Amino acid sequence: MIVRLRSLTARWTAVVPVVAVVMLIFTWGRELPGALVALVTVLLAGAVLAAVHHAEVVAHRVGEPFGSLVLAVAVTIIEVALIVTLMLDGGDKSATLARDTVFAAVMITCNGVVGFSLLVASLRHKTAVFNPEGTGAALATVATLASLSLVLPTFTTSKPGPEFSPAQLTFAAISSLVLYGLFVTTQTVRHRDYFLPITRQGEVIRADDHAEAPSTRTAVASLALLATALVGVVGLAKGVSPTIESGVTAAGMPPAVVGVIIALLVLLPETIAAVRAARRDRVQTSLNLALGSAMASIGLTIPAVALASLWLSGPLVLGLGPLHMVLLALTIVVSSLTVVPGRATPLQGGVHMVLFAAYLELAVNP
Repeated sequence: MIVRLRSLTARWTAVVPVVAVVMLIFTWGRELPGALVALVTVLLAGAVLAAVHHAEVVAHRVGEPFGSLVLAVAVTIIEVALIVTLMLDGGDKSATLARDTVFAAVMITCNGVVGFSLLVASLRHKTAVFNPEGTGAALATVATLASLSLVLPTFTTSKPGPEFSPAQLTFAAISSLVLYGLFVTTQTVRHRDYFLPITRQGEVIRADDHAEAPSTRTAVASLALLATALVGVVGLAKGVSPTIESGVTAAGMPPAVVGVIIALLVLLPETIAAVRAARRDRVQTSLNLALGSAMASIGLTIPAVALASLWLSGPLVLGLGPLHMVLLALTIVVSSLTVVPGRATPLQGGVHMVLFAAYLELAVNP
């Protein structure tokens, strides 16, 4: 019976990503009627679940921290491609698109994903345990990247408005790539143990012993299907965005809410994978996914938009306003206090969830 269930799971997780991409091909750039929007939404949800399944297969084969890195980078690369495409098509109205998307990703991952994972793990296992060395290094990199790319443009004077001059934008792009490259090297080569899950006694868990690792052939197939599913997720999310935008406008909410909703959809695979890891008491894996996604979002998006700005005619606004800078500063302070002990209770998870709720509330009612 168990073998049959696994066979059924393998079949639908292989079929749904392909169907999602086929649907994307036929619906790309077209106005969707209500019935088709409902079908696209169902396929979008299926592609998300399939992406999580294949990410876990790859993660089990290559082990941590490579497994969480694969999902974070794969999602971010496709997300960056979507941002650049929308910026090229959007004209002046897309001036703040990169900023809003990156900031949404930071708030969703550092508060929503981290908070929910800590809450799930601590409620299920009394406390959530993780390695403060690796998590602290990831948080420091996210805080530096966010400050350099999203805060400094508000205060620079070389160009009017919250924009970087060409030289400043080049520096921010190179710095983002260098810091991200240094972090990946630290995470996967020089200090890999800092990013592996640990037991409650502080011992590193180098591999999960509860199941046999999949074969190389299975892992490669899952990697290909993961990429296919993520293309479907991001593309279909873009397809339903006009419907979401119409609904947001009809409800009288700010246009920035559309970006938040799309970011939530795009980051859903990582969120589900992080919560599943937290349920298994692998909180370090959850934090690797969350902070790694925030870091990749900044470290890859800023260089990409800097390159795209060479042929973009409109302005590129990266600087945050006072409201968002307060939320970012509070997130960094609270996250630092959460990371230092190396363990968390439901209180810490609740604090992060309240910050995430505050971000969503202020996005709707600024």
